[in-house]
Amino acid sequence: MKPDAAKPEKATKPKAPDAKPEKAAKPEKAAKSETAAKPKAPDAKPEGAPASAFLAACRGEKPSHVPVWFMRQAGRSLPEYRKVRQGVPMLESCTRPEMVVEITMQPVRRYGVDAAIFYSDIVVPLKAIGVDLDIVPGTGPVVENPIRSVKDVESQLRDLEPDDVSYVTEAVRGLVGELKGTPLIGFSGAPFTLASYLIEGGPSRDHRLTKELMYRDPDTWDALLGRLAKIAAAFLRVQVQAGAQAVQLFDSWAGSLSRDDYERYVKPYAAEVLDAVADLEVPRIHFGVGTGELLGEMADAGADVVGVDWRVDLADGIKRVGSKRAVQGNLDPTVLFAPDDIIKAKADAVLKAGSKARGHVFNLGHGVLPATDPDALARLVDHVHAYEVR
Repeated sequence: MKPDAAKPEKATKPKAPDAKPEKAAKPEKAAKSETAAKPKAPDAKPEGAPASAFLAACRGEKPSHVPVWFMRQAGRSLPEYRKVRQGVPMLESCTRPEMVVEITMQPVRRYGVDAAIFYSDIVVPLKAIGVDLDIVPGTGPVVENPIRSVKDVESQLRDLEPDDVSYVTEAVRGLVGELKGTPLIGFSGAPFTLASYLIEGGPSRDHRLTKELMYRDPDTWDALLGRLAKIAAAFLRVQVQAGAQAVQLFDSWAGSLSRDDYERYVKPYAAEVLDAVADLEVPRIHFGVGTGELLGEMADAGADVVGVDWRVDLADGIKRVGSKRAVQGNLDPTVLFAPDDIIKAKADAVLKAGSKARGHVFNLGHGVLPATDPDALARLVDHVHAYEVR
């Protein structure tokens, strides 16, 4: 499931040419906005509001309390979400600014979390540039014409322009006003995960077609991931320039790769995205599922915060990430189905380990499961907030 490749000579920089196959061309650097070459980072709080514990932890500063938010905190576990989404397809809901604002705000109101995550989907920018895809209930993203060649890349994937996602700009601006100082996290899918959907035509258990193209056709691989890096960077820039105060790059399927393959075929493109938004001066979070063996490489790609999933003890994860990065995580999402005393004990173990990191943002090791009791999440937030910062 994780084929090994001969390990190339280790590069000193993420984008070094020897981080990729000999035939592969150096990926084109993701373009930055011409209209805002060095924009000022959005203010973290209105005048007079308390400083953000979330932003402080991301930056390695001492927060007033341990900050907490949850991946997929807005979604199917909330009855108010199911009510507002009733009869509205997923992708359509992502293009309705008023709905996006309401759904993003729901867990902030209910739980009092320290950050909001922008309600959207990783395939939204692909749909916005004309890729023929849909999110099929019970299946996930399904692509009508999978990519198999450089010609397919050129015909299906153009650059993303801000006007393509004007509804995102409108929604982010509306959220900044509603959040009243609680930071908003913008996000994008990482190039490898987006590529997997585009090559496989939908979700895959083994990513066979993706890896086959990666090994067999480096020219198409470079063209595809280089274009996706530009699209992802542009999508993040739109969100930050509208007011998001942090970003997260999701590489949901990177855990299917060996460390050698990640370093050689994927890391340079994740680095392209993260570097392309560095001038925005907002914290950059990098997260993947099943990526315990890749944490050092993911940190080296340029993130300020590295997400650790629940499969890795957080103390070990901190060592792998290194002392220059904050960490995020990593309670097992299924622990929330346990009795309260077990939830608190497991959370305390995460909090104790996190106190040794440069900065720690408490989160689950992946997204909130649909059957999760919202009250369990509310009690967990209160418990984390009561933990003494050392």
